Amino acid sequence: MKQSLRFFLVKLIPPAFLLLLALFLSTGYVRNNLITGSKAHMYLDAALWFFLFYFILRLLDLIWVSSFSRRKLPFPVPKVLHSIILFILYLAVLFGILRGILNINITPFLATSALLTMILGLAFQGVLSNIISGLSLHFTKSFAKGDWIGIKSDEGIVLDTNWRETRILDRFSNIVVIPNNTMASEKIINFSKPSKRSAITIPVKTGFSAPPTLVFSALREAAKDSPDVLDKPVPEIHLLSYEDWGVAYTLKFWINDFSRKFIIMAEVGSNVWYKFKRHNIEIPVPLNEKLYEMMGALKLGKMAEDEKAQQERIFRSLMSSNFLRYQEGPKKGELLVSDADIREFAKSVICQRYGPGEVVFRQGETGDSCYIVTSGVIKGEIIYEEKGKKYVSDFRVQPPMIFGEMSLFTGMPRTATGIIEVDAELLEIKRADFAKLLERNPAIADVIADIVSLRNQKNQDFLKKIKELSEQDIKESISKHSILDRLKSFISGWQDHS
Repeated sequence: MKQSLRFFLVKLIPPAFLLLLALFLSTGYVRNNLITGSKAHMYLDAALWFFLFYFILRLLDLIWVSSFSRRKLPFPVPKVLHSIILFILYLAVLFGILRGILNINITPFLATSALLTMILGLAFQGVLSNIISGLSLHFTKSFAKGDWIGIKSDEGIVLDTNWRETRILDRFSNIVVIPNNTMASEKIINFSKPSKRSAITIPVKTGFSAPPTLVFSALREAAKDSPDVLDKPVPEIHLLSYEDWGVAYTLKFWINDFSRKFIIMAEVGSNVWYKFKRHNIEIPVPLNEKLYEMMGALKLGKMAEDEKAQQERIFRSLMSSNFLRYQEGPKKGELLVSDADIREFAKSVICQRYGPGEVVFRQGETGDSCYIVTSGVIKGEIIYEEKGKKYVSDFRVQPPMIFGEMSLFTGMPRTATGIIEVDAELLEIKRADFAKLLERNPAIADVIADIVSLRNQKNQDFLKKIKELSEQDIKESISKHSILDRLKSFISGWQDHS
């Protein structure tokens, strides 16, 4: 309010000063002693009347403009038309004073002004074209201040439109000045209309060996893992064509903040890379057939070496973690199984890479696997309710900690959402692989059941606050007998499958 009043007073100072000056010269001592002669007095009176009308018109105009600004409404008249209307009013007052007070015949002025208007019109065709185009853009409401627009190769946010040009701030923080007649004649894309929601597409190519359903799933997950991608409309994936060296797809998703377009595309594109890497979806590179065969042979040899090194890394990571170790008592920290069993188990464990922002799993989902963090950081988020209010608790999981094991051991839904915070590498331990280890070492089932049940007994008050967990889930998670039965079912399920 104070800022609006200050703006109002600043705009009114120049016409008020001119009116007071004309009043000072037209009355009192100056008029009677310093400026003499009836003709001079007549000109002083004309000036006084002109500046009086100028002040009144300026005051009424500021009141009108301020009424819209105070209510935070857009001014209905474009700036260029607003300026033209004021100029015509000032000119009408001037002609009226010339005719009524100074008794000057204004007919020659009108004739001269018509001729002058024609000459100026021919001389300033470009300027007039910009003015008319500016009016047209305003009345058609093609865009407004603050809208994101694209015209030719330029893309940016509209800063202002005046009588000659439209100014936009592009993505490189440069101000681009575009003449209004160019704006009116070119195709304009308004990314802020009819709503702030905009669709973004990312082209993707894969090798022929990747099943389309797997590609669809990976691309959809990549989009959903970005917090800036809207849930509705859901991301769309389209298979475009089968080309000489791969299959072309396009990933389409919607965002609300168009100013972050390329940042969001980078997030989703990064997620696509990690998803493809984990699902062994190859991004093809065009090669001639002979070179492709040579590369394939080299690749097979390198894969064998890499696999051997990878298994050694997985073994060392398993040995350094608290997985399959006593948690309490005199044997705390000792392995539940032999080193040889761990080395054999390492052959079936999958090592996966994840990028920042990716979701490993969500709270409430079913889970038949757990993860050991070998590098990076996972942020765990737990949403729980207490006295009718929702709260969020978070924690960090770093190497060599285990994450998500409660769902594997107890069968209850995931109690947290796992989000990659720092580029991470995880070892995924699946139920079927764990079942093979239990089959070779059935005695450890009793130890694991004891460890898990004691841990959940300590945490049962908090578990009751997680709405995704039923009373039955919590009851079974703290019962050593229930956990032991589940672990034994792993073995029988694996044997039946075998």
